[in-house]
Amino acid sequence: MLRKGLQHLQHALLLVHLQQHPSLHMLWPRLSDLKIHTGDIIWGISSPSYGKKFPVFNPATEEKICEVEEGDKEDIDKAVKAARQAFQIGSPWRTMNASERGRLIYKLADLIERDRLLLATMESINGGKLFSNSYTLDLGGCVATLRYCAGGLTRYMAAQYPLVNGNFFGYTRHEPIGVCGQIIPWNFPLFMFIWKIGPALCCGNTVVVKPAEQTPLTALHVASLIQEAGFPPGVVNIVPGYGPTAGAAISSHMDIDKVAFTGSTEVGKMIKEAAGKSNLKRVTLELGGKSPFIVFADSDLDSAVEVAHQALFYHQGQCCIAASRLFVEESIYDEFVRRSVERAKKYVLGNPLTPGVSQGPQIDKKQYEKILDLIESGKKEGAKLECGGGPWGNKGFFIQPTVFSNVTDEMRIAKEEIFGPVQQIMKFKSLDDVIKRANNTHYGLAAGIFTKDIDKAITVSSALQAGTVWVNCYSVVSPQCPFGGFKMSGNGRELGEYGLQEYTEVKMVTMKISQKNS
Repeated sequence: MLRKGLQHLQHALLLVHLQQHPSLHMLWPRLSDLKIHTGDIIWGISSPSYGKKFPVFNPATEEKICEVEEGDKEDIDKAVKAARQAFQIGSPWRTMNASERGRLIYKLADLIERDRLLLATMESINGGKLFSNSYTLDLGGCVATLRYCAGGLTRYMAAQYPLVNGNFFGYTRHEPIGVCGQIIPWNFPLFMFIWKIGPALCCGNTVVVKPAEQTPLTALHVASLIQEAGFPPGVVNIVPGYGPTAGAAISSHMDIDKVAFTGSTEVGKMIKEAAGKSNLKRVTLELGGKSPFIVFADSDLDSAVEVAHQALFYHQGQCCIAASRLFVEESIYDEFVRRSVERAKKYVLGNPLTPGVSQGPQIDKKQYEKILDLIESGKKEGAKLECGGGPWGNKGFFIQPTVFSNVTDEMRIAKEEIFGPVQQIMKFKSLDDVIKRANNTHYGLAAGIFTKDIDKAITVSSALQAGTVWVNCYSVVSPQCPFGGFKMSGNGRELGEYGLQEYTEVKMVTMKISQKNS
């Protein structure tokens, strides 16, 4: 089903942007005629869910954008059936040359780049993300990821030839797993959608995707681009819906061969349990984090303050890798806090489509209230509130940029994933002390280190229990680099060749021959 659901917001949200960004005039005619895809995409066609719908909101204004068809277990069953048929031996998808698969993925990247302005605008309206970040980082990352997957396809999928003892000849095949269920988060709805489908399609799988109920719109638009690119029907199926219904149906489905999920640790545990109780489907999980960021006294202080700030406040703190435990060496602690507060106070809050705005809203009321509750816990437990600490404005889910000092390890704000614009700065005295404290968490997704001492950098990066460690930088993610967590931050990897491995089965084929010669 197609609806014109953005027109009531366009003039209010885009006119100011058009005045200061002339290139967006090219987008205006397309937005004026924009049709939002609001139904399941199964067999490559829109498939209504028997009249059930759910609302999609703009978190900056709290206004309803449109209603989207709500998929449930029956819709997931239909999508899995379509994906399974597309994966059958002899199907157009299974018989397609790897180079042709790569061409389709390249074509999809080109179409996303063509619609980049439109998609970035939809991300901002639906998800509260700053337009500049959506356009530059998210959409740029989507295109780069698809092109990496298309380019590395033939190299990774090539057969290998181990030497088998005796008169035998052997080779290994990297074969697609089959039907992959993919559950997408709301904080990076399009970026994570591409992170999931890119490697899966590269390796020849078919997919059933459930976008987050808060942010389904860009995934549904890209579904139309997948059709335009020429992918066979049933290869990509998209079912919007809620976690307890559509998401649970994916996790427990007996005919889904793998599930990939990005989201909370709590839900990740439920998915893994459901996978084990059903058909032991393979599972990759990218879950929560409470990432340490360690600043030593020998650091370039200006750079460390800015990188630590961006590492926490980017996208209103709604990042799984957010550097939400900031450890600063004792001798520079007070100055670091002063500069961090000064930096946070420069933020301009407002509609993410408005030029000059540097912080948008939280995604919804539930997250908004959770963050405010954790801020109150910090005040009550004795942390010093340096700035912020409350809501902002009279409309939308905005929270002031908040900085706490004198934070101790046992406080809730130092232990729980806040997922909001709340920076907590802690003091440390020694290298051994900070390593122990940094690792004292159930999470292990990412970590940051700032120092000019290469020995410290190597020692600490080796000791930290995290899937990614950044030294004198943060949030540097590339399609060719694996990404994933230790401990309760998940298992498996996304991106790079390690990420491709998650979407293949390795088969060893051994043949008897009459005589083997060197």
